[in-house]
Amino acid sequence: MNRYKKILTGAIKGYQRYISPLKGRTCRFYPTCSQYALIAVEKYGILEALGLTLKRIFRCHPFCAGGYDPVPERKKERR
Repeated sequence: MNRYKKILTGAIKGYQRYISPLKGRTCRFYPTCSQYALIAVEKYGILEALGLTLKRIFRCHPFCAGGYDPVPERKKERR
């Protein structure tokens, strides 16, 4: 894991451990937005994960039903 990936995952885990418990259960989705971000970083790397996570966070509002929303699978590469 490169240094930037470690920094980002450390920041997300810090948020999960210290800030998220203070807010209570507010995420409308499963997995939570922070867990979604961790999974996306592992699957896609920092830049793609950032885009996916931001799209997910922008969908998290009172007019969205929420529910199960996993990180999308990688599309198969064409030959």
